Formats: sequence, structure tokens, C-alpha cells
Amino acid sequence: MSSIFLSPPLEKINHQIADSAGVELYVFRLDLMHPQINGNKWFKLKYNLLEAQEKKYSTILTFGGAYSNHIFATAAAGKVFGLRTIGVIRGEETLPLNPTLNFAIEQGMELVYCDRTTYKKRHTNQLQEELKQRFGEVFIIPEGGGNLNGVRGCTEIMENLKYLDIDTICLACGTGTTLAGIALSLHSNQKIIGFPVLKGGEFLAPQITNLTQDYIQSGLPVPVHNPAHWQLLYNYHFGGYAKVNQELIKFCHTFQQEHNIPLDYVYTGKMFYGVMDLLKKGFFSPGKILLIHAGGLQGNSGIEEKLLKKI
Repeated sequence: MSSIFLSPPLEKINHQIADSAGVELYVFRLDLMHPQINGNKWFKLKYNLLEAQEKKYSTILTFGGAYSNHIFATAAAGKVFGLRTIGVIRGEETLPLNPTLNFAIEQGMELVYCDRTTYKKRHTNQLQEELKQRFGEVFIIPEGGGNLNGVRGCTEIMENLKYLDIDTICLACGTGTTLAGIALSLHSNQKIIGFPVLKGGEFLAPQITNLTQDYIQSGLPVPVHNPAHWQLLYNYHFGGYAKVNQELIKFCHTFQQEHNIPLDYVYTGKMFYGVMDLLKKGFFSPGKILLIHAGGLQGNSGIEEKLLKKI
């Protein structure tokens, strides 16, 4: 299953701000693993898809917003691996479809729109049973791949970088699944910092704690039995999920021009902005910092379209 993916390259970022802070800055380019199924999305999908195949499911059902990277990646994976896919989309249908949802349909995904009140019940047995009655035997993957299968995949993200002796890993957080998986794969002297992209992301802390504890108790393979130290920094969400402003867009464009690394506005761009801001403020001790590029570049075109409509 993994044979279609490229090994993500590691790139060093030469930047005056990092040099002044005594920091070696690296980027792990998960965005270059595959044209559509890339970033942390693949790691969170991998064992969900394997379980679905082992249990002889032919249909995957999952959840996401109108600009969801997870919906995008699941639709692409369904086409590649020969699985029917159904995406339960938060909110009402808006025509014309944005690039994310249009791509999902092109990959063969069936889209089902769900009002926001009902969508909040997506984790409940009641709604999931209703969906099974409507669509038959479906393998349900939670929004963002946020389950123990997702954590298991994310424990593998760092396995080829042990030689680098990284001090701190930084990444954007949506569900906390990726952070939980990476924390369960690090040495005790390493730490991981998550940048929630949602306003009011404080709820992620207990969620991550529960994910790591549940995973350790699950009997699934685990590189370490005590997660590395982690923390969340809540000040770089730019107003909330999928919220952007001209300052963030300018930062992303400038970063790409200077380093030839495109950033997405919803996740990675906010984290990169936060890291550079914290470097200027002297937050980090000298050492090696690794930034996880979680992909999601497909969402930029939809965000830009949205902004243009407001002008």
C-alpha cells in the first residue's frame, strides 16, 4: 500500500532569524510524498484503510468541512485503492463547488451534506447507525482520521529521522492525532510543540492526553511507553479554523519566494508564522528544530477564491 509514496525530503532552512537565535531549522516535507494523498493525512489514513481492507469493507465513510484536506485525501485514496467513498460534509451545499469538493467528486466520492447541529453528533452511535442504515455496510473513519489507527500511523512519521538528533518538533494541530502519534515515537529528551489552528483550542490538551493513554493501553505497536514532553501554543490561530488575513498570506508568499517551500494557509502556514515569531522573541533555546510540513496545499485555492469574493 505504501509503495506509491515517495520518501519525504528533509530541507534545512537558512534564515537570519534562526541563525541569530542559535537554531538550526529543518522542514520535513510530507507535502511531497504524493500529489494528492500527502502530509499527515496519509499517516492517519493508512491503518484505517488497511483495517477496512482486512475486514472486507468496500466503502469508506468519513466527515469533514467544505475545505477539508482529509476529505480531499480520502477521496483520492479511495480512487487509488479501489474503495467507494462517502463524505459527510458540514453545512449546506454551495454552488459552484469549491476546488476541494469538486476534486472529491471527480475522484468518485459521494457527498452528503449535513446541517451543523446534526454534524456535531458525528461521533455518536446514533448518527453512525443512521448512516449505516442509509448506506449499508460502511467503514467509518472519524473526521481528520482522529482515532487510534490514525495515531498508529503518526507514530511512523519520525522513524527515518532518528539520525538527526532533533531537540524540538513543531507542527500545526487540528484534532491532536498527529501530535499524539509523534509524541509516542520520540526520545524522552525531545519535545514537541503543537500550534492549534482553531480558536479556543484548549480542548485539545485533554484530547491528546486521552489519545496517548488510550493508545498505550490498546495493545497496538508503540515505539515508547511514555510520550515525550509536549505543549500547545494557542496564539497563532488567526481568528479560528480556516480564518486568514493579509498578514498571514503575505508571510506565506514571502516564505515561498525566499525558500521555495509553499505553505498552506489553514495549517502549516500558521505554525511557520508562529515559529518565526517565537524565534524573534527568544522563545527557543539554541538547538535543532524540525517543522512538520503537513501538506494541505490544495486548500489554498479555495481560501483565495473566498477572499476574492469579499473584495
